[in-house]
Amino acid sequence: MPPMNGAPSARNAPANAPAKPPPPTMASLEAYRTSIKRSNDPAAQLDFAKYILEHARGMSDQEPNPKLRHKKYEVLTEEGLKWVKKLAGSGITVHRSNIAAEAQFFLGTVYSQGIYGIERDDARAFSYYQQASKAQHAEANYRTAVCYEVGVGTRSDHTRALQFYRKAAAQSNVPAMYKLGVILIKGALGTTPAPREGITWLKRAADNATAECPHALHELALCHESSEIPGVIPDDSYARELYIKAGKLGYVPSQVRLGQAYEYGTMGCPVDPRRSIGWYTRAAEKGDPDAELALSGWYLTGAEPHLPQNDVEAYLWARRAADHGLAKAEYAVGYYYECGIGVSYPDVQEAQKWYTKAAKKNNRRAISRLKELKQMGVYGGAVPTIQRPHRGKGSTMF
Repeated sequence: MPPMNGAPSARNAPANAPAKPPPPTMASLEAYRTSIKRSNDPAAQLDFAKYILEHARGMSDQEPNPKLRHKKYEVLTEEGLKWVKKLAGSGITVHRSNIAAEAQFFLGTVYSQGIYGIERDDARAFSYYQQASKAQHAEANYRTAVCYEVGVGTRSDHTRALQFYRKAAAQSNVPAMYKLGVILIKGALGTTPAPREGITWLKRAADNATAECPHALHELALCHESSEIPGVIPDDSYARELYIKAGKLGYVPSQVRLGQAYEYGTMGCPVDPRRSIGWYTRAAEKGDPDAELALSGWYLTGAEPHLPQNDVEAYLWARRAADHGLAKAEYAVGYYYECGIGVSYPDVQEAQKWYTKAAKKNNRRAISRLKELKQMGVYGGAVPTIQRPHRGKGSTMF
């Protein structure tokens, strides 16, 4: 359960990341370079190459002259990539770790992302992933599978994609175990649905979930909320436990789901404003529009003593969600303008603009409200009477 450290405010930007330590100096780099040149350890050489590439920008930024700064960055990245390419073609294996495959995988990532001054090249990225996969590099197997699935750098081939997902999953690659589980449960990529095997893979992925890959926890929770998956017994308590684990790992969809559960008393949860607001706040801090709109609703009604009622905050949170393109939030902003909630005065014309935005995305309430305003003959004149929403059993704010 996330703590409530004061009421969340839409006026405050999300907390900044911790300050990074200063980059190494050219002198310290030279000392590192000298030690590596004396070393015959390929693993240390690869670490050095990655170190140069990681810090190339920071070290070059120490140069005040823009031209020299750019040149220094080029020189450093070229040095780092030269080391990596040399190791990628070496075929060296050290202590059961295939250094060549690790270098090949690293180059695949460089070409896939177009970083370190390298232009993005999906075909070359795929080629490097394939080379690394031949040495049973687990993450390269996973990346190769993704390339085959979506047709990036190669033609789409779902049969081969499934083969490589299975290879990576058998090596306990967490993203691959998650993806294979979803594929088998849903019968994707042309497979026959195999929910029992799919759940087994999801459980393995969930047991090894990390902050980088918490997805299996959420997907497994969804499965246990459902009554439509053969062999899976619905279990709200277990689903809630999985959502909490994923939420604590920072997975936004799980945080939103928990916010909803504690707001409406679903999934075996009590109605608990403090917990609901706490989970929504976590997700809203990462820019999730559904969480932002939910906080707008909480501010609209208030939740004493946990959250004071505040119309301005209600409007600001809805506006943030609307600026992210959420149709429900666009309707909410229109509603706030029509009622004069959180804004200087009621403004029906401004309300109609926001209702129209939401209606273009097929928001039913916006479509209905525009029809009502038209029938009432309201075009920026008298403000129509509209009721302020309230919380009630089974009701939603927007």
